Amino acid sequence: MVIIPLGRCRNGSDALFFAKVLAIGGIYMAWIYLIVAGLFETVWATTLKMSHGFQKLDYSVYTIIGMGLSFWLLAKAIKTLPLGIAYPIWTGIGALGTIILGVTLFGDRLSPLTWVFVGLLLISIIGIKITVH
Repeated sequence: MVIIPLGRCRNGSDALFFAKVLAIGGIYMAWIYLIVAGLFETVWATTLKMSHGFQKLDYSVYTIIGMGLSFWLLAKAIKTLPLGIAYPIWTGIGALGTIILGVTLFGDRLSPLTWVFVGLLLISIIGIKITVH
């Protein structure tokens, strides 16, 4: 942690203030890493389908790059965030994104009841995020 002298404490002592922005910034960056990792999970899942079982070289390469970036960013996020929080959010973002891309790009059809559960998944991800201390 970086300590930056910012002046006197409220009680008048000469103690150094911790740069709270930097400490909080670490948590915020971890969440950003996690969200982007989830988005790359969506990328690799989509390009995996487009690779037709690794038969198309370009999409196969995109898949491997997407996987690498997704795992690397997840690894960076779990340095700060608890694994039991980060992992379900990462998989949830990937699942939601993949569902949306499946419907829009590949014409996947979901029943109304499936959409209810997709909504519950979204609510669950948001709930996990806002209840983490």
